[in-house]
Amino acid sequence: MRVLCAFPEAMPSSNSRPPACLAPVALFLALLFHLSLFSRAGDRRPLPVDRAPGLKEKTLILLDVSTKNPVRTVNENFLSLQLDPSIIHDGWLDFLSSKRLVTLARGLSPAFLRFGGKRTDFLQFQNLRNPAKSRGGPGPDYYLKNYEDDIVRSDVALDKQKGCKIAQHPDIMLELQREKAAQMHLVLLKEQFSNTYSNLVLTEPNNYRTMHGRAVNGSQLGKDYIQLKSLLQPIRIYSRASLYGPNIGRPRKNVIALLDGFMKVAGSTVDAVTWQHCYIDGRVVKVMDFLKTRLLDTLSDQIRKIQKVVNTYTPGKKIWLEGVVTTSAGGTNNLSDSYAAGFLWLNTLGMLANQGIDVVIRHSFFDHGYNHLVDQNFNPLPDYWLSLLYKRLIGPKVLAVHVAGLQRKPRPGRVIRDKLRIYAHCTNHHNHNYVRGSITLFIINLHRSRKKIKLAGTLRDKLVHQYLLQPYGQEGLKSRSVQLNGQRLVMVDDGTLPELKPRPLRAGRTLVIPPVTMGFYVVKNVNALACRYR
Repeated sequence: MRVLCAFPEAMPSSNSRPPACLAPVALFLALLFHLSLFSRAGDRRPLPVDRAPGLKEKTLILLDVSTKNPVRTVNENFLSLQLDPSIIHDGWLDFLSSKRLVTLARGLSPAFLRFGGKRTDFLQFQNLRNPAKSRGGPGPDYYLKNYEDDIVRSDVALDKQKGCKIAQHPDIMLELQREKAAQMHLVLLKEQFSNTYSNLVLTEPNNYRTMHGRAVNGSQLGKDYIQLKSLLQPIRIYSRASLYGPNIGRPRKNVIALLDGFMKVAGSTVDAVTWQHCYIDGRVVKVMDFLKTRLLDTLSDQIRKIQKVVNTYTPGKKIWLEGVVTTSAGGTNNLSDSYAAGFLWLNTLGMLANQGIDVVIRHSFFDHGYNHLVDQNFNPLPDYWLSLLYKRLIGPKVLAVHVAGLQRKPRPGRVIRDKLRIYAHCTNHHNHNYVRGSITLFIINLHRSRKKIKLAGTLRDKLVHQYLLQPYGQEGLKSRSVQLNGQRLVMVDDGTLPELKPRPLRAGRTLVIPPVTMGFYVVKNVNALACRYR
């Protein structure tokens, strides 16, 4: 604004009136002063702004956690792993003892290890010495010959074993293994797409109807489990062995009928009821499919269906998700092993623990396809780093989350169309970097905009350690590498795991969650009663 005024050459006397133009000038200066004071208090008294129709005001989210009692307590081995028997069939077994792979496995301990998959249906056990192993010493032939008899192990010998023997393979063996892996992958893909296997004998009951036009009655299956239990009990080694089943697939109508018949007969026989889940049936998916809340929520409905049948016959019986994959047919290249797939995996862990599932077994740790945690070159994939952080920071006690946005009605546990997902646990008591009573949040932001979270109640004004996972490189969501707080995660040159360094946040600071990311936030020294004792 420009103010034009013509002043007289001589100054007026004290009793003379000011020029007429000075009145608007004084009014203008007073208005500027008033606006200056108003802007300084902008946080307290926001200026009214005319917003375009349909434009929504950004919401600050208030977050609190119930700290007196946990809502659930899951197994110490909640996140567990699976290996497929194809590692035996195709000569990979000895590579499981490599220093690099053992280091990666130890990072995810403690955990159950499930040995299963399609190859178990036609494994043959022979207690005969393989003549190929007695020739030539530890050369390439030693590692790449058949290993069918390697699975035969004495339980007594395993009891006496003090630890894993780590094999020191020469560099040439890694190259040979990579070539073998590529050949094996083509063979397995051919089998999967043609659905033709040698000596095919299926043992997952609800697949009989699809594969052979035959169905297995749930009651008869239950009787078979009872008989198996009776056969194991007289054997000293297996007298205290746990029994799990029936390992059904997606709980549709015929599968629910199978489970119902099984639980009615053998519900008390099994130590935990097991089933498997696959998020996407198709072989071809888009990267954005992994960000759909509708897809993330398909698991919740399956959990409720399984729990309804189990609780009808054996209330309180443990339930395990014994096999979870993002897509069928071994996954999708450049998608199932990418950063984007981690949204499904982390949400799976949070949802299962919240709804009371005792154990989830990831298919698989090291295997063919694209659903694994470690690739065929022994490099950890994004889901491995996600699992490692989960193991280091998350304890078995689940806490209730209370979330509300300013100027909107509180909706506990549900925030802005469920695209912002927040889960809370007591911090892992084995992590000596944090005192007991600390709380760990893990947050998934599927929005294309950043979200601000203000810690309230028991979390107010506490120090926070941030572990933010983002994709590394130019591929974005399709990246097979990740960065933690801006630093790329890779194994150290000596074959050890890197230090997972947090980013300390100032006490009382609002958490700013970047768009389309996931991360862990340890709230220190909360002194949560639910977390102070094991």
